[in-house]
Amino acid sequence: MKLLTNYIQQFLSRAGSYVLVATIISRLLSFFASWIALQFIDNKELGVILFAWNIITFLIPFIGFGLPQSLIRYGALLTNTNDKKIVSNYVVKNGTFVSFFLSLLVTAFSLLFSFEFEKTDIYLTVFSLSFIPLFWFEVIKIKLRLEHNNKTFSLVEVVYNLILVLLVLMLSYLYKELGYVWAIVLTPTLTSFVFFNRLQFNLKQTKKLKIINREFWKYGFFGGLSNVATLLLFSIDILLIGNLLKNSEAVTAFKYVSLIPFSILFLPRVFIATDFVSFTENINNKKYIFDYIKSYVLLFTLISICYFSFFYFFADETLLLFDKGFTKYKLSFLILNFGVCGILILRGLFGNLLSSIGLVKINYYITLVALVINYTSNQLLIPKYGIKGAAITSATLMWFTGVMSAFTFFYFYKRIRTTS
Repeated sequence: MKLLTNYIQQFLSRAGSYVLVATIISRLLSFFASWIALQFIDNKELGVILFAWNIITFLIPFIGFGLPQSLIRYGALLTNTNDKKIVSNYVVKNGTFVSFFLSLLVTAFSLLFSFEFEKTDIYLTVFSLSFIPLFWFEVIKIKLRLEHNNKTFSLVEVVYNLILVLLVLMLSYLYKELGYVWAIVLTPTLTSFVFFNRLQFNLKQTKKLKIINREFWKYGFFGGLSNVATLLLFSIDILLIGNLLKNSEAVTAFKYVSLIPFSILFLPRVFIATDFVSFTENINNKKYIFDYIKSYVLLFTLISICYFSFFYFFADETLLLFDKGFTKYKLSFLILNFGVCGILILRGLFGNLLSSIGLVKINYYITLVALVINYTSNQLLIPKYGIKGAAITSATLMWFTGVMSAFTFFYFYKRIRTTS
């Protein structure tokens, strides 16, 4: 238990409690902003906006060609403050240009492609204007994490969502659907402006470090691919349920039955957001990393036991909060909750440790294999078992990706020169 106590104390000493509270507040504010939009915008029109935004969501990991991910990994490995600034400056300059180019591509695509829903092209064009400010916003947060300034990092998250709520309230009220779209675009713009001094880039600087090479760019690109594949993995079940069962009620049921299991995933993200820079800085210290792994796995095993036990005994009562008809999906709900424990205990940690040792492409390959298995398995199980079949597939893959991430990390980590 001493190991666990020390781990929690270290987490708190790195302002982990601030990150946790800020994450919860941000999620509540984001939910409130969505609720406000629902009050002022017609459901049909809001559906078109959300359709356009879902397209953008799959492109966001590629803003700056994934360079923000390269920055946090390579920046954490550098010990010289001036070198960190050089890498950061390189990322800001090149990432801004790439994000601008991506905006042009989306604009051209939206103008040339014929969409099923009217105004989708307009919304996509406006949304694409958010790529550069979103890129700056990500870089600002990463620079704060590299400085171990998690308190200000937490503040940035809360300020972002406060601005989002205010803009959605004002612009949706005044300009309805177009106001809501502009609120989403202006939020990262204004937040980046508020914290612009944290960006600190120099357009005239031309110095380039040896680490800024082809591998530096590949790391960011595969990081983006991995994130997109993960998004697909979480959304493909609903797409397949709708396509195979031709039943909108089943789609709705799975959406709500999976709501709580997928929502708990914010917890490992809080710990990783707090600790990623620290364990990357110490990635060559074998004792530090193994102690971190033991502490993390112990903590999240205990959390998983408590979490699953609670819903095992109170599944019916929980599902009744959504709709009395959802209680018939109790088994699917429990299966998903069990599956999520695989992410809590294994996937969240070892996926990021793989990124920390520079093997982010392994994350992509694991997720890609999981996608193929998901599609194949659901083709068989959904027609036979309905949403329970989708739940079985999802839960199995959550543990599969976690176990594979752990196995590949230990396999490759043994081959890296480390200190004991």
